[in-house]
Amino acid sequence: MRIELSTGTAAELAGAVGADRGLVLIPDLMGLRPLFDGHAARVAAEQGWTVCAPQVFPGREHLAAEERMAAVCELADDEVLADVLAAAEATACETVVITGFCMGGMYTIKAAATGRFHRAAAFYGMIRLPEHWRGPGQGEPLELLAEGDPCPLLAVIGAEDPFTPPDDVAALEAAGAVTVVYAGADHGFVHDPVRPAHRPDDAADAWARVVEFLSR
Repeated sequence: MRIELSTGTAAELAGAVGADRGLVLIPDLMGLRPLFDGHAARVAAEQGWTVCAPQVFPGREHLAAEERMAAVCELADDEVLADVLAAAEATACETVVITGFCMGGMYTIKAAATGRFHRAAAFYGMIRLPEHWRGPGQGEPLELLAEGDPCPLLAVIGAEDPFTPPDDVAALEAAGAVTVVYAGADHGFVHDPVRPAHRPDDAADAWARVVEFLSR
C-alpha cells in the first residue's frame, strides 16, 4: 500500500509492520511503479519482512527517463538519504537492511555508510558518480564509505556494465565490500524481465545471494 513517509515522500509498504526484519528497497531511476510494488510484495511474502520502497523523484514523477537522467545532478544526498532513513523507520523494525537497483543501488552504497542499516546489498549501483550526475548535493559513494561507519555491503555487478568498470569494482572491494560479478551481464540484468539485458538464471542466482546475505 502507498504511504507517506515522515519526510512527506510517497513510499510503498508491504508486509506486516514491525516484522523481525525490515527492508528498504530503493527503486531504479524510474521510481515507484507496479514493477517495484511487485518486488516489495514478493519479498515481504517470501521472507516475512516488512518492505518499504521510497519514491526517488518525489514531486517529479512526471519526468521521462531522459529528463530523469539529466536531473540526477540536482538531487541532494541529504534529502534522498532522509527519505531512505524515513523508510527504515516506517518498517517499525529494530533490524533493517537495504537494497536498491541502478541509481537506487548507488544510494544503497551511500546509505550503507550512515550507520542505520544492519546490511546492504546494491544491484549494479554506480560506485563513482557518472560525470553528468555530479552536482553540489551529490557525494561520491566511495568517499562516503571511507568517511562513515559502513555496514557489511554486497555489490552485484555485471561484467559488461559500463556504469561499474573493473577499476571501480576493485576500489569498492578495497573499501571492504563483497562483490559478485556475473560474466556477460550488462547493466540492469536482474530486476526487470522486459529489459533486453535481463538474464533469468543470473537474476535468480543474484536474488538468492542477496536474500541470503541480508538475512544474516
